[in-house]
Amino acid sequence: MPTAGRSHAGEGAAVATVYLRPSHQNACIEGWTEFGFEALSAPVEQGYDLFSQEHEDLVMALFGDACALEADKEGRIVLPGAMIAHAGITEHVTFIGTRNNFQIWEPVAGAKRLAEAKEKTRAAGLTVRATVPA
Repeated sequence: MPTAGRSHAGEGAAVATVYLRPSHQNACIEGWTEFGFEALSAPVEQGYDLFSQEHEDLVMALFGDACALEADKEGRIVLPGAMIAHAGITEHVTFIGTRNNFQIWEPVAGAKRLAEAKEKTRAAGLTVRATVPA
């Protein structure tokens, strides 16, 4: 999926910035478009007093290890060493889409997490509510 249309770079841009951060819930790396990453911060701005300790703790936890990367002309990026270590990545990676972002996993761990999520969803009877277009 080209990300140029999901950033301030615009539709005509050859590449767009991708934001990466270590997941605070799983041993993986989260990848975000520029607009998606900005949207992630919106609830933080509204939910806490700007200079409160809670606000500082949350923004540091969510954004403190994040980095912005641009792909080369072939669409490749280089993962930062600290994020590679966080995700336990060695030689290969697996990408898992998660609606508005994606995750980069060590392949065995990613497959295990995906299977776990599917099983929990089935066991809980979770489904998506259909909406009828107006």
